[in-house]
This record gives sequence, structure tokens and C-alpha cells, in this order.
Amino acid sequence: MGFFIVGVIFLIAGRIISHINDKISLFGKPAMGLGGILILIGILTASVVQIDAGHVGVQKLYGQVQSKVLYSGLHFINPLLDVESIETRTQNYTMSGVHNEGDKLGDDAIRVLSADGLEVTIDLTVLYRVVPETAPTLFKEIGLDYKDKIVRPIARTKIRDNAVYYDAVSLYSSKRDEFQAKIWKAIEEEFQKRGLLLENLLVRNITLPTSVKNAIESKINAEQDAQKMQFVLQKEHQEADRKRVEAQGIADYQHIISESLTDKQLQYEQIKAMKDLAASTNAKMIIMGKGNNPIILNNE
Repeated sequence: MGFFIVGVIFLIAGRIISHINDKISLFGKPAMGLGGILILIGILTASVVQIDAGHVGVQKLYGQVQSKVLYSGLHFINPLLDVESIETRTQNYTMSGVHNEGDKLGDDAIRVLSADGLEVTIDLTVLYRVVPETAPTLFKEIGLDYKDKIVRPIARTKIRDNAVYYDAVSLYSSKRDEFQAKIWKAIEEEFQKRGLLLENLLVRNITLPTSVKNAIESKINAEQDAQKMQFVLQKEHQEADRKRVEAQGIADYQHIISESLTDKQLQYEQIKAMKDLAASTNAKMIIMGKGNNPIILNNE
């Protein structure tokens, strides 16, 4: 459009110059010729528009949005049309309590009240994209700042609306997936009405009040201590059973030995032991037996 305006200026200036006097009028025709060339270049450049990959073009004529969508590539259009490029790739919007981590500076986490009246802080990331076919409607009804007008307020509102049905501990643990599924459905419906597609919803962190966190930690520590004591008792029971089995085995062994030995066998074993003792270099004479028939063993 800049070439077109400059060309018109040269064309008008050349026409004026050509009517002043003979000396200056010589420059009139070249100026008009240059103006014509610039006007032609301006028309050509305004008639060709390039849409980058991952974007669509929305056309508007004197403020009126056209329904036709321009997809990525080169397009020949009416030179009087203005084209706005809208990104259709996946975008994310993060609301976090960590400084400089989210789209807003500072603490932008979502603070909600749970069913038990406690304040819970939630960090959330919304992954979404613009539906190409609905880009003209989105541009006409909302504009290009749909992040602040649609994504942020809807996400925060739906989280607060659904958090009131859960107590703080459930949000943090057992009901977290259920809560995420509910807010997904609620946000997805609102996005669809406005030409946005929800791709993913990430509940990144749920922070409980300090008092609740301390109570949970105390409960976990108590449960761990109870499990440890149960393990110790189980081990002691196993050791007691082992000793009981060992004692029973010893008793059974002694019972079997006492029943199998006779007086004659004991006397024979005694004689063998004394004979081995008599064979020792320190032994001189051993008298065995009792009564009237002693036995004399000598190593000589």
C-alpha cells in the first residue's frame, strides 16, 4: 500500500509540473510515468499475501470481517483487503505461584476454597489452539487478545466453581484425577463456543495450607512407624517359631537316643573308651569294672 500512495503522489505532482512552464514541464511526464509504475507495484504487492505455516489469515474490508479463511501459502486477494494473521499452533497459558514462571509476572496461582472451607492454591497450564475454520468469528467477536479475554478468566472461573465440591485433602490426593476431569469438561465446552480447542489441561501443583500439610505428614509418619513395628513383631514371632522347632528337634533326638541304648551297649562303649585311654603314652594301668571281676588294662 505504501508504493501505491507514493505513486499517486508522483502522478499528481507530475501532472501539476507539466502545466507550470516549458522548462519544468519536461519533468512532468517522467514523474507521472514513475508514479504509474509505483501505483502498479503497490497494487501487485497489495494483491499478494503470504500466510506463514501454523497461521491462518482473516480478511477484512473497511472493518467488515470476511468469512473466507486464508491458509498457509501465497494468496491473490483484493488489494483493498486487510489481512490479520492468527496462530493456529498449540499455545499454552500458565498460571503459577512461582515468580516469572507463568504468563503473568509474580504470583498468579489460582486460590480456591474447598468444601471444608480451606484455601487451596493451584498451579495450572492450559494447552489450546485456535480452530482455523472459526478464526473469522473469533477475530470478529473477541479479537486477537483472546488469551486475556477467554483463556485466563474461563480457566480460573471453572476451577473455582468445581473446587467447592471437594475437601482439601481429596483435591491433593484421591480425588485429583476426578477434579481434573471435571474442569477439563467445563473448560472444553466454553472454549468450543468461542472457536478454541482445548488440547490438554495440566494441574501442575496443588498446595495445601500449612496446618493441613503438617497433619498429613504426622499421619504418614505414624503409619510408617506402625508398619515398622508390625514388621518387628512379625520377625520376633518367626524367631520364636524357629527356636520352638529347634528345641523340639533336640528333645526328639534325646528321646530316640535314650530309648535305643542298652546297658550292655553302654558297657561296650565304656570298654572301648578305656582301651583308647590305656593306649595313651601317659596311661600306665587302668582298673575297670565293679564287683568281684575287675578288668586290668596296661599299655605294656
